[in-house]
Amino acid sequence: MDVERARKFLLSLPHAVETMQWGDNLVYWVGDKAIGGKMFTLIDLGEGLSKGVAMYSAGPERYAELLEREGLLPAPYMARIHWLAVERWSALRNSEWEDELRGAHAITFAKLPKRTREVLTLPVKQQEKLIAERRKLLADKPKKPRTRKA
Repeated sequence: MDVERARKFLLSLPHAVETMQWGDNLVYWVGDKAIGGKMFTLIDLGEGLSKGVAMYSAGPERYAELLEREGLLPAPYMARIHWLAVERWSALRNSEWEDELRGAHAITFAKLPKRTREVLTLPVKQQEKLIAERRKLLADKPKKPRTRKA
């Protein structure tokens, strides 16, 4: 597996959306985040990676088992919700990558709010219209000032 093959596979999954966030990270969502989508995989494109090439949701059932494999580690900041970091592409065979990423997608889809799942069943044009409206609403919303805790 490599970045391009992973991208192609991830974007083939139902309702998968790709964003570039937090520096050089490709983030994959089940459904657009503007309508309540949730992320299920992150690919780090940066140099000198400290956390690995990718992170994904493994789920509580497989998390401990997968941590026993060389090259799989608890994901920084996300381990508490059963996310793994993969140190290098060769840590998993291509078929294992596909199984793990498909599983991450399924776990995340199952956790989507009912309203988000309903929106994903709408025709594409209606979804696009709702997403555009929601993004405009979010862009127009004034940001709350951050307060410092003493």
